[in-house]
Order: sequence, then C-alpha cells, then structure tokens
Amino acid sequence: MHAYEATEAWALAQDAADALAPFRGEFLIPPHGGGEQTYLCGNSLGLQPRATRQALLDELDDWAKLAVEAHFRGRHPWMPYHAEVREHLAELVGAEAAEVVAMNSLTVNLHLMMVSFYVPTAERHAIIIERSAFPSDRYAVESQIRFHGHDPAEALIELEPDEPGGTLSMQAIERALDEHGHRTALVLLPGLQYLTGQAFDLRLISEMGHRKGCVVGFDLAHAAGNLRVPLHDSHCDFAVWCSYKYLNSGPGAVAGCFVHARHAQTPRPRFAGWWGHDQATRFRMGPEFVPTPGAEGWQLSNPPILALAPLRVSLEIFHRAGMQRLREKSKRLTGYLDWLVRSRLQRVLEVATPAEPFRRGCQLSLRVKGPRDAGRALFEHLSAHGIVGDWREPDVIRVAPTPLYNRYVDCLHFAEAVEAWAAAR
Repeated sequence: MHAYEATEAWALAQDAADALAPFRGEFLIPPHGGGEQTYLCGNSLGLQPRATRQALLDELDDWAKLAVEAHFRGRHPWMPYHAEVREHLAELVGAEAAEVVAMNSLTVNLHLMMVSFYVPTAERHAIIIERSAFPSDRYAVESQIRFHGHDPAEALIELEPDEPGGTLSMQAIERALDEHGHRTALVLLPGLQYLTGQAFDLRLISEMGHRKGCVVGFDLAHAAGNLRVPLHDSHCDFAVWCSYKYLNSGPGAVAGCFVHARHAQTPRPRFAGWWGHDQATRFRMGPEFVPTPGAEGWQLSNPPILALAPLRVSLEIFHRAGMQRLREKSKRLTGYLDWLVRSRLQRVLEVATPAEPFRRGCQLSLRVKGPRDAGRALFEHLSAHGIVGDWREPDVIRVAPTPLYNRYVDCLHFAEAVEAWAAAR
C-alpha cells in the first residue's frame, strides 16, 4: 500500500527518486504557454523520441549516397532490416524471436491472421468479441464472416459487460464459451480494452478457448509497451498490435504480429507475398511459394525502411528501460492518479477502469458525474490548460500516465486542473 500525498513537494520528491526519470529527456514534450504540456495521451499517440529524427536522416543519407547498394552496405542494411527489430520486439511481448514480425498496419495484420486462423465450417463459424470492441476490429471481423458466406447477425457473438463501469468479468467470458464454444471458430479479444482500460488474462482466456476447440487471438493495440504480455507462454494462436501508441513509433507506424511457434510451419491457408518466401530461395524467383518458418512467413512485401527506423529507435529505449521496471513504475504512477481521483475528485469523476493494478495498465477511463455535456466541457478545459488526454464518445475521458516520460507531478497537475474546473462551475 503506497502512502500517497496530494502535494507538489511529495510528487516532486517521487520524481527525483525515480530511476527511470532520465528517459523523459529522450522524448520531445510538446510546448504549452512557455512550458511543456502535461501529456497524458500516450495511449493514443506516443511522443517522439529525440533519436528518431537522426535515424530517419541516416536512412535518407544512405539512400542518397548508396541508392540500391544500401540494401547491403547501409549503416543498417535494408535487406535484413526487419531482423534489426526482431529481438527487442520479441523481448517486449514475451515471445521467441521467430514468433514476431514487424509489418503492415494492425488491421491488415488482423485480416492476414484471420485468413489463416479463421477457417469456418458449417458447424463452427462464430467469432466471439467484446461488445465495445474497437470499431476497426469489429469491421474486420464482420467482413471476414460475410466473406465466408455467413451472417454476422448469427455468427458474431458480442460479450456484454457485466461489471460496474462497463468492464467484463472472466466469468462472463467463460459463460459465453460454455454456451457458444461448440460453434465458435475464433475468440478475438483485446489485451487491454481501449474504452475502459481493462486488462485481460491472456493465458486464462487462451486456456478457456482452447478447451472448447476454438482458435484464440488477441489485439494488443493498447497492451504492447504498456503491460507485460507473455505471448508465448499464454499459448494463444496469434496476436496483432500497432506501434504508434505506447511504442512511440509515429502516426501510422508499422505494426506487429505474433504467431505461436507451434504454427511455425502450419499448413493453414494464408495470403502469400514474396517477402514471406523462404529467404534461402527467395531471389530464385520460382513460381512455388515456400513460406519462411515462423511469423516472417506472413510477410507480403519489402520492409518499409522509413517506417521501421522509428520502431528500431523506440524498441532500443524499451530494451534499456526494461518492461519489468516500466511496469512497476506504471503501477505506482497510475495508482497515484487513481488515488487522487478517488480521494479528491470523487464528487466530480468516477473511474470506469478496474481498481486492481493487475486488471489495468497505464490508462484510467473517467466519466464526469452530472450532465453528459459536462464531460466534454471538462475535457476542453483540460486541453486549454495544456493537459492532454483524449475523448471517447459518448462520455469517456482517457488519461494515461506512461512511465517512459510521465511524472507524479503530471498526475497532480491533472487533479488540480479538475478541481479548479469543478470549483468554477
């Protein structure tokens, strides 16, 4: 139990004692009013590492000076460039190196995975998702169901929240599998739910789904770089994630994909492209597709070098910081923000995110008590004062103190701004 204090002196003392505090200096904090923003929006777009600009300039210089030869003689040769991020990416998501690949965007990767892992039959063709799934996931799932000739009205099973604040219990997932498991081909759930901030037990969900004969996949858009996600040990079949949120790799950044080692040489169908072809014979340009074992076998085209360079920079920062240390700080930092809200702002805000640290990551999802338009008014007040979170319809303000660059004093400034707004109403 942490003995928190709602004073600037206490918050500054915690920041001064923080072993991870120097990492803040490796990021560019947007300005506000002669100072810096209180940026609590890493769950939507991570800040730019200072090293990213030079990494991109280096690739542009190699292109200018070496042209095609940069594939082999660049400072970071382009031909094997995706391998430069493989080890750190695997470390970040608890995977073996051959189980991960950086490629495409999240929804493209989700479709590629469903081509292989959603193989419906007449008897087993349903997909289980949560009711408030991120729209892109729902669109992808519904379109796959229709593509295979089934009706989403019957084949799309949406889990209803059964806890206060709109969160979902493990019992609700188990009940759904007990009822629908016999006809379910795929269970697709988030590692962390984008709207409520709820974290899920990947291993337990995988076990429950597999017991019913289902394939299990995860969308880790809000979990990668936020939680410790033991993908290999969870035994899930696949996972996908983006890299522009907690992974700080820039807007529209190249995404990630995990395929469990037991599927490394799967006969399952896939959409093939030449960069997924076995590396030893790729340039023989033969007509027969021979996939590279592991996740790299799902690649389609050449690695996007200018998109991978920022990811390489970010993953190197994560490697130095260490996910275990980041997660420990995150629990304390978000715990402080949660304490401030519940102890000082309980008449203004309610927290939708679970209170238990193991059931959440950085993010807290907050609702303003009172008229619905009050939530939007508070959000705009915060933005005007340089406190940046994000708004999700109809009534949720999301704030996420991320441990690489946020501080205890940021959490306190948020609470003080909410208090000032409430006092002026």
